[in-house]
Amino acid sequence: YHKIHLFDINLSEGELYRESDNVEPGPVFGMVYKSENLPPIGFSICYDLRFPELFRELSEKGAEIITVPSAFTKPTGKAHWEVLLRARAIENSSFVIAPAQTGRHGKTRETHGHSLIIDPWGRVLKDAGTEPGFITVEIDLEVLQNVRQKLPSINHRRM
Repeated sequence: YHKIHLFDINLSEGELYRESDNVEPGPVFGMVYKSENLPPIGFSICYDLRFPELFRELSEKGAEIITVPSAFTKPTGKAHWEVLLRARAIENSSFVIAPAQTGRHGKTRETHGHSLIIDPWGRVLKDAGTEPGFITVEIDLEVLQNVRQKLPSINHRRM
C-alpha cells in the first residue's frame, strides 16, 4: 500500500511538515485485502484519515476492518485523532485498528500515540495511551453484522 495523501502543513512557525519534499503519493484508489482466513481489511495511512471518501470506498469494496497506522503530531493528535477514527468507524460500520507512534523523534517532533481499536458503533475497545507497547482485542464479527443490520446507513446512501 502506498500513502495517497501527503502531509504538507504548517502548524506554527516552528512546526512545518512537507512530506511531498521526500515522498511521492501512491495511486488514488482504496485497497482491500481479502483472504480465506481473515475478514476483508482496508488500508490507509496517517493523513489519509482526514479524507472520508477513501474510507467509504474501502467500505464499498467490502472492508470490515480498516487499518490506519499513523504518526499524528501531538497537536493534531490531541485535537482530532480519536474523533476522526471514531467517525470513520461509525460512518462505515467497520472496525478500525489504528497503531500510532508515540514519543519524541529528534529535537522537535513529538507524536501523539494512543493506538486505538474501535468497533463499528464507535466504541473505543482499547487505547494504548502514550507509552510504547501494543494492544489486542478479540474482534467479534457478529458485532459488525449487528450494527450493519440495526443501522444500515450504508445501504441508505443516495449519492
